[in-house]
Amino acid sequence: MDMSWLMDTKTFLQAYPDIVLAFVCFAFFFFFCYCYYDRICRSRSRIPVNWPVVGMLPALLVNLHRLHDWGTDVLREAGCSFWFRGPWFLGMNHLLTCDPANVHHVFGANFSNYPKGEAFLEIFDILGDGIFNSDEQSWKEQRTKAHSIMSGRRFRTFVADSARSKVEKGLLPLIHHIAQRGVAVDLQDVFLRLTFDTTCNLVFGVDPRCLSVEFPTIPFARAMDDAMAALLTRQTVPPAWWKLMRWLRVGEEKKLAMAWKEVDHFIAEHIAEKKRSGEANDDMLSAYINDNDDDNDRAMDGKRSTEFDKFLRDTAVNFMLAGRDTTGAALTWFFWLLSQNPMVEAKILKELEEATSLRKERPSSDELIVFGTDELGKMVYLHAALCESLRFFPPVPFEHKSVLQSEVLPSGHRVGQGTKILVSAYAMGRMEGVWGGDWAEVRPERWISEKGRMRYEPSYKFLAFNSGPRACLGKDVAFAQMKTVVAAMVYNFHVEVLRGPVAAPKLSIILQMKNGLMARIERRRDRK
Repeated sequence: MDMSWLMDTKTFLQAYPDIVLAFVCFAFFFFFCYCYYDRICRSRSRIPVNWPVVGMLPALLVNLHRLHDWGTDVLREAGCSFWFRGPWFLGMNHLLTCDPANVHHVFGANFSNYPKGEAFLEIFDILGDGIFNSDEQSWKEQRTKAHSIMSGRRFRTFVADSARSKVEKGLLPLIHHIAQRGVAVDLQDVFLRLTFDTTCNLVFGVDPRCLSVEFPTIPFARAMDDAMAALLTRQTVPPAWWKLMRWLRVGEEKKLAMAWKEVDHFIAEHIAEKKRSGEANDDMLSAYINDNDDDNDRAMDGKRSTEFDKFLRDTAVNFMLAGRDTTGAALTWFFWLLSQNPMVEAKILKELEEATSLRKERPSSDELIVFGTDELGKMVYLHAALCESLRFFPPVPFEHKSVLQSEVLPSGHRVGQGTKILVSAYAMGRMEGVWGGDWAEVRPERWISEKGRMRYEPSYKFLAFNSGPRACLGKDVAFAQMKTVVAAMVYNFHVEVLRGPVAAPKLSIILQMKNGLMARIERRRDRK
């Protein structure tokens, strides 16, 4: 059978993707202008119109620039759960929810019926067979191993020491230099560089030193950003659409392919170096390699060298994503929120000053102070402020689940086998029915009990670190890093966020800030 016409078509599409895209856009906007826009203008409802053939896709594309806030508006009007209907026969029908009862059921009570699923694995293929993509036995084995490493006292000490050292020798000198020069700086860039260095140290045992005055370009970090943006696109367009783009190697899929290559190159180099050195360090890859060499881990039995290298690669990618992107984004939004709420900043500063007053030696006004683990562990208001920021801006705004067996959710929605469920952690933090009438107020006090201790909130209500059996293993690591950074920054410096574009989430699976966080830094010198 002559297939030359297929190759000729592919060649044409690759050669003239702009023409194809222009035609598609023209057809879409023609439909939108004559059918969709008129109806929306006459309706105050935020619920998107379910059109024949195209479903609710026009509404999604029109609101893509404000995806998370649009989804929140829709869920608020729909009562926390909503069926999104995509184009016919293209597999885009999802149940969107932020109902805590549904989350508790899906993530906890009936966890086994809601795996990530094949669709998730296909979308997030760059993560390989790592812990984020895996289900059932593979997930259990990987989680058990990761938990044994991360819960150990030696690794926890390594985390605390690494965070303190990086803040003391990297972050504070850089911020002090910027403050002395009086120039503006993108704090999101600074925090992502910081978390990239610290995560590389935790995963590989090496410090790439990208947090420096020179602000060197790190291809791996840029590749991860491109990959995360492409993965969001995959979740907001029909699967056939992004698969066609992948086949043609155009648009976001071309960027993803290039990013994938850079990610693999970076990780392969570090794995090879780790094996060559043979050093017994406290980082995560050393633990995996040593256990494999000692033949102590049953999950590794029978794996050939190439298979084990792939396992290490997938593990490294998953932990790099979890450590670098999420914590960096959380710190960025925290300081933006702090700039909008000076009373919260004042209370954190007061708590920090009380901690320094208990030290045997009073710090001088010129000394840059870093707080220790014991001191940070006693700071209730600081922890509460971080939780409040994470409520508004969870680093992973969406969670994705599929259905094995049909059933009815607590919200009354019936989900059939193969149904895709999207849980919006971003929307959940903005629901009056979940957080009360003052949900829009930044109030860390909501996290503090009458006895002055942290108030417990169930994870199915506060979804920043996932919920149920798949709850984030790195929660304590993340809090340790964030507390160390925030305490040192707030105590030593005042951050003045500059006016500019409205702070908005970037189109990515990680809730980074779209235009960065431009700020000027001032040194706090006048202390009592």
